[in-house]
Amino acid sequence: MKIGVPKEIKNHEYRVGMTPAGVRELCAKGHKVYIEQLAGAGIGLSDDDYRQAGAEVLPDAESVFATADMIVKVKEPQTQECQRLRSGQILFTYLHLAPDPKQAKLLMESGAIAIAYETVTDAQGRLPLLAPMSEVAGRMAVQVGAHCLEKAQGGAGVLLAGVPGVAPGKVAVLGGGVVGLNSARMAAGLGADVTILDKSLPRLAEIDALYGPRIKTLFATTESIEKTVFDADLVIGAVLVPGANAPKLVSKAMLKHMRTGSVLVDVAIDQGGCFETSHATTHADPTYVVDDIVHYCVANMPGGVARSSTYALTNATLPFIKQLADLGWRKALASNAHLRAGLNVIEGHIAHPSVSTALGESLFDTQTFFAGGSHA
Repeated sequence: MKIGVPKEIKNHEYRVGMTPAGVRELCAKGHKVYIEQLAGAGIGLSDDDYRQAGAEVLPDAESVFATADMIVKVKEPQTQECQRLRSGQILFTYLHLAPDPKQAKLLMESGAIAIAYETVTDAQGRLPLLAPMSEVAGRMAVQVGAHCLEKAQGGAGVLLAGVPGVAPGKVAVLGGGVVGLNSARMAAGLGADVTILDKSLPRLAEIDALYGPRIKTLFATTESIEKTVFDADLVIGAVLVPGANAPKLVSKAMLKHMRTGSVLVDVAIDQGGCFETSHATTHADPTYVVDDIVHYCVANMPGGVARSSTYALTNATLPFIKQLADLGWRKALASNAHLRAGLNVIEGHIAHPSVSTALGESLFDTQTFFAGGSHA
């Protein structure tokens, strides 16, 4: 199979969809890999690194899209990238379609087979291709939140770690999944006063058993969220409903009861955000203020640590890329239910239930299709 890796074009996005090590693995199996010129330059991977691994370097994105049977990316395709896709071509990347009907429409019009990293599952029901970036984003959330709390950044001037004789900052983490736990660990490691809220009692029990009093746990109700958020210096939104819009847990009205200069970091912004006042920002202009509360809502947070993120992501995606390349998308999706869960768009139709519901589009019957029948 011919596999193409274009350079990412989203604002301040330096990650790349494949490392030279991945290229070498695929080329060893007889596949051809085409890399856009300078695709890895942002993280110190040169065109020669890719050539030595067996890739052919092409001069522009148009050449990569025109040549490849499968496009491997990191972030969702921008408008011009969607327009370069063709019928039957595989797109394997993060998509986050629920809050993005424009992208969904363009992908449907392309006729491509769009498989989303964020909805691929594993045998335990986890999201193995979302997990590495969730780990990165969770840890980054505390770093950026601590920075935003500095007075010069519009924050209250609070040091999360505190100092002898001065209480540490208070951190509220909404959601006990991969993002939430990584955020809580980082905040606790700094010495902050950390509370994590979740609706899963087994998950809270697991966190309590692992971390004891270093991380407080609370069952998430409207009342417990309000009390914790109102008392916090830093609130990290870390909730996820796979494929669907994130629930709004902090309303605009709640901001008036929060501490002046406190900070909201919305890691769920890719799925629409979990704060009512959230809107996506970029690394170039990451924050804004509403009712004296600093909002950080960068939609590609891990892109800020692009080298670490690229290696973490490609370690997870490579086995699935190999399977798609070895078998083709029909056989690969038919034989692997976990990879099939990543299918979001197929030949003009929406194929993921949560995306279908969020966008109000009819759902393609993948079960019948991959069993050899009609999807109608």
